Formats: sequence, structure tokens, C-alpha cells
Amino acid sequence: QVQLVESGGGLVQAGGSLRLSCAASGSGFSIIAMGWYRQAPGKQRELVAAVTRGGSTNYADSVKGRFTISSDNAKNTVYLQMNSLKPEDTAVYYCNTKGFTAVVWGQGTQVTVSS
Repeated sequence: QVQLVESGGGLVQAGGSLRLSCAASGSGFSIIAMGWYRQAPGKQRELVAAVTRGGSTNYADSVKGRFTISSDNAKNTVYLQMNSLKPEDTAVYYCNTKGFTAVVWGQGTQVTVSS
């Protein structure tokens, strides 16, 4: 079983920054990739950014140049540095980890960007 613990959400003004963290704990699960998704009210959950165990990254077009995903494989932790935040970035952000046989989701952390 793997559990994900997220932290770092909150309220910030437009143009500000936040850093999200997500730590995976447990055993019997080989992580292939970790990432962040978000879901705004009335919208579908969407990929924000992901990073593979090997370090390859993928970003949504809407966050390229503003958000940076990174990981610490030794700590099974993924980070999302969010800069130049916009009101449209407001959403619940979910951490996600993919293994060979399963996908695990965190409980989500609220990010609110005020204009």
C-alpha cells in the first residue's frame, strides 16, 4: 500500500508563488512517475505536470514557463514550484503516483489565487 501526503496549498495573490510537496510512503510499490493534477469547480481534472523516475518532465501548456516540477527519488517526494500564479490556477491540486500495476491519488490541496 502507498499513501500520498500533500502539503503547501493556500491562498496567494495573483503574481505570487506557492510550492506544493507530495511524499509517498509505504512498500510494495515501484514508482514509475509522479505528478500533479488539478480540478477547478465545474471542470474536469487535468494534468498540470509530471515527472518520471528518470527525470523526464511533462507540462500542461497553460503552466509552461511558470511551474516547475521536480522530484527527490530517495525521499519518494515530488514538488511543484508555482510562480506567476493567476486566478485561473485556482483549483484543488492532486498528487498522483503511477506504478506498474496501480495509480494512487492524494487527497488534494486547495490553491486559491486572488486577483
